[in-house]
Amino acid sequence: MPAMRFASVILSVILSGCLMMAAATASAQDHPKVSLKTTMGEIVIELYPEAAPKTVENFIKYVKNGHYKGTIFHRVINNFMIQAGGYDKDLKEKPTSKTVPNEARQALDHGLKNDLGTIAMARTDDPNSATSQFFINTRVNDSLDHQILPEGNPVEFQLRGQNMKESRANALKMTAGYTPFGKVIQGMDVVEKIQAVETGEAKMMQDVPNKPVIIQAATLLK
Repeated sequence: MPAMRFASVILSVILSGCLMMAAATASAQDHPKVSLKTTMGEIVIELYPEAAPKTVENFIKYVKNGHYKGTIFHRVINNFMIQAGGYDKDLKEKPTSKTVPNEARQALDHGLKNDLGTIAMARTDDPNSATSQFFINTRVNDSLDHQILPEGNPVEFQLRGQNMKESRANALKMTAGYTPFGKVIQGMDVVEKIQAVETGEAKMMQDVPNKPVIIQAATLLK
């Protein structure tokens, strides 16, 4: 191969590699990030709209309208998760907008699970009932992931280590999972401090920190 042609090929390979690296870097930089400034320190969360687009959009909406300012981590269970986004320091529930559809299956398809440090939506027994409340996993909580069921009606499956047999409708509801939509990229030490606080009962609620851990500000980073 002539020297000039060989050099041209090498240059093309190098440029291609640089472009791929630049694209990957740009993609990572394109992920929105949110700062939660709490009374125990700052937590920065990277959001993944490709895995849970409606959930991320919903979360950002609450960030932008100031909903999270003054809310507390109202449910803290060591070695499980810390939950926030619904109550002020007096345990008065804040008004919310419409619910967001459950996207746990879509998140799972993108490889996003309820792993250590991920943020996910809290909800009731209705998979599509999430509004503003979220939690940060402080361990791998694979029991909270969406579970793909075998065929059949009724369907036999395992849930949290127990053998189950339910109608397909009930099984789909029970295995819908909790939607993860981002991950803590800064301040995991703060998360660990929060999960270690002393908790008790307050206003008929369990696992409430004895000293309020308050979100002082929630900001979408540029």
